[in-house]
Amino acid sequence: MATFEPGHLHIERHALTDDDVSYNIHIDYEVTQDPKEGKGMLFTMRGNIQGREMEEKFFLPKDQAYNFASNITQIAEKYGIPKVYSTIGSMHKNYDVMFNDVRVQLDVKSGDPVKPEHLE
Repeated sequence: MATFEPGHLHIERHALTDDDVSYNIHIDYEVTQDPKEGKGMLFTMRGNIQGREMEEKFFLPKDQAYNFASNITQIAEKYGIPKVYSTIGSMHKNYDVMFNDVRVQLDVKSGDPVKPEHLE
């Protein structure tokens, strides 16, 4: 189950068997200014994965904010979601809506410049 509102995505899954995974994760995000990178998006991922409480924050500069799903998947795996179950990183419908909201909030347009050091 997932619910979305601008600035927030809630993803919840209950294990159906002993071999299954459970998580209840809230992903909040807001436009912020980083002293080095400039305008970007601050993401806060909090909740629990397999009963383990977690909270992580990460910042992505404007020209990289579209890549939030990769960071979210890495954090989820760090807290116990096996790679085989990393469906949290492949919830395309929900991430598409979130992606569009991130673009609107950051005023990202096609053709906006990308910092070359971010491509390394």
